[in-house]
Amino acid sequence: MRIALTLDSDVPAEENDYVRALVEAGLQRDEIVVMRPDDPIEGEFDGVVIGGGDDVDPVRYGSNVKKGANVEIDPGRDAVDFPVFDRAWRSRVPVFGICRGLQVVNVARGGTLVQDLPLERPSEVTHKRPKKENRRDHPVTVEPGTRLHSIVGKSEIEVNSRHHQAIERAADGFVVAATAPDGVIEAIEAMDGRWLVAVQWHPENLTDDAVSRRLFREFVAEVRRRGRRKTAG
Repeated sequence: MRIALTLDSDVPAEENDYVRALVEAGLQRDEIVVMRPDDPIEGEFDGVVIGGGDDVDPVRYGSNVKKGANVEIDPGRDAVDFPVFDRAWRSRVPVFGICRGLQVVNVARGGTLVQDLPLERPSEVTHKRPKKENRRDHPVTVEPGTRLHSIVGKSEIEVNSRHHQAIERAADGFVVAATAPDGVIEAIEAMDGRWLVAVQWHPENLTDDAVSRRLFREFVAEVRRRGRRKTAG
């Protein structure tokens, strides 16, 4: 079993909340392959987690960096995230996107992004807050009938918030699964039955949150189920 976890170069490979959350959800540490910017992509994966990080290059969704948008691009990270996701999509491998990961998933399938929320869509909701463990920054409304709703078991949850970009137009084939009070898209998922859930917040940081733990557990459970089906077939 091999799970790809893509991260920025400044995130420790061992002591980080993504690894902790995945191990707590049932993975062994040696089943998690941490991938950094410009790392070679070797072998196949049974699941993919695309973590948070710098901004997607706007060229990938047919735009240029807007003046004053504070866009920070990491070409090396793009060079890992997009091929890893494309392989996962073609193979129907379970994918869990987190913050930047949601944006990568959306752009990879043809969607677009708001480059800077304060610049383009100012609102009463502050989406970019300093990291603080276990703080909830605002509620999100979860759409009934979605996979996300079945996982969290609630129509509203409290989340942390640490992003200045967001989905502008959701790609075809995705349903919006959650929104912030100002309408910003907070989660999407695949419409065709595959396990693909992507959220704009950081569940890996919410160590005392049952909803966050369920998200990781359901991802790991689906990876295990898929592995058993492959072995049986």
